Amino acid sequence: MRFPTLLFALLTVLEPASLVHGERILIGNDDGWAVAAIRAQFNILAETGFDVILSCPAINLSGTGSLSAPPTIVIIPCEFDTCPILSPAEGFNTSDPRLNYVNSFPVDAVNYGINTLAPELFGGPPDFVVSGPNVGNNLEVLFTSGTIGAASAAAKAGIPSAAFSGSSDSLSQVSYTTLDSDPSSTNSIASNIYSILTLKFLDALLSDLHPPPILPAGTSLNVNYPSIANCTNEADFEFVLTRVVADASATDVETCGTTHLPAEADVVALEGCFASVSVFDASTLGDVDAATQGAVLSRLVDLLRCAPVS
Repeated sequence: MRFPTLLFALLTVLEPASLVHGERILIGNDDGWAVAAIRAQFNILAETGFDVILSCPAINLSGTGSLSAPPTIVIIPCEFDTCPILSPAEGFNTSDPRLNYVNSFPVDAVNYGINTLAPELFGGPPDFVVSGPNVGNNLEVLFTSGTIGAASAAAKAGIPSAAFSGSSDSLSQVSYTTLDSDPSSTNSIASNIYSILTLKFLDALLSDLHPPPILPAGTSLNVNYPSIANCTNEADFEFVLTRVVADASATDVETCGTTHLPAEADVVALEGCFASVSVFDASTLGDVDAATQGAVLSRLVDLLRCAPVS
């Protein structure tokens, strides 16, 4: 059974009171609705009390950015043969209607989740959109990433969001069935570690100790996890506030004794277990000003740590 193992892991990284949630979370990605990493994320959020809907592409559409098109009837089998040819443009797992595919781009899957599934299953809009964890990091160049595209689409629709990505050294494009059939594989372990880290991140970001809004309007977050090769426990990881792109001439929010945030790629590459957290503009996909960074810093101040100085 998966639940007792995950529950034990959660208890090691979260306060007991934080294991009870009620927020409505929509999950999207670009790797497809049946990839192991996204199902692990769904499982962990659902098991800790979030109200969760998954709305993802029917197939792997990595690298499609913010492309959009009307969903169409399935003409090639869904990812890992999870639905046959001639299946409808949108469909769900017969055993759980919260698991949904959309036969179109990541942006369209998230928009379908916001506009159709959330009203039907939540009775209203989601409180937050989790895009990912993506199979492979999304660092510096964001416009090609469908995971980023999905998070951006949510932000532009007025729903706070974040994109999460894990190292391709640890995650693989494999079926969700491997979570049970091969639980000791690197991918299964990484899928669970990254998903628990995202839970920890959401626990801080969505805390009712902070007044709304959750995030500044028109922005989203880009969170990247390093390889688990030397980081085998959720408690090993620390979150660091970063920039998308290094810019020595920019004045960022003051934190860790400086007004220059480190670049996300540099932080993820550090020795240790550092996850980067960048605030980006949902329209330009670029960095935001210091005041906007500051709003996020104030909300995550108890979670964020300083990167070691080189």
